[in-house]
Amino acid sequence: MSLVCPVILGTVRSDRQGIRAGKFLVRALEARGHEAPLVDPEALALPLLDRMYKEYPKGEAPRALEDLAGLFRRADAFVVVSAEYNHSIPPALSNTLDHFLEEYYWRPSAICCYSAGQFGGVRAAMQLRAMLPEMGMPSIPSLLPIPRIHKALDADGRPAEDWLSRAADRFLDEMTWYAEAMGAQRAKGTPY
Repeated sequence: MSLVCPVILGTVRSDRQGIRAGKFLVRALEARGHEAPLVDPEALALPLLDRMYKEYPKGEAPRALEDLAGLFRRADAFVVVSAEYNHSIPPALSNTLDHFLEEYYWRPSAICCYSAGQFGGVRAAMQLRAMLPEMGMPSIPSLLPIPRIHKALDADGRPAEDWLSRAADRFLDEMTWYAEAMGAQRAKGTPY
């Protein structure tokens, strides 16, 4: 079954490393036959949240928000790629996510976190574990933490360490299972 799985990046820094993880995951999802558009806050240049997408009069939201809303409505699952900034998530990620709400409902999220150090951004992932279900997209039980991202992936998102491809396969297997299960239930109707 082919799925639509947007890969949402979380950083806009000039020397950002998360783009490596984003490219890696897009490639891995596409190899499975899934549609995996990269949602890059740097390219989107969204304003700081003033109004959510749903708060704009119909047809008056900025083009980037209209396009994202359409993509998110088609999504079967979301892959969120987060750095760890001060034990939390990057502001660009929060800003990107916070523009929407209903578009996420009843779809799973899968968290890939990373850092330059040995912990792989797991403290940021714990913040996302609370945030994403509140937005309507519960996270799958597994994480894909990438420690020392600058060594684990090259600039094109190709793994330099064998463990990463194996871990990503298991992670994406689990995400696919949840996406298919929740998709089947969405097709029957939702509680509201």
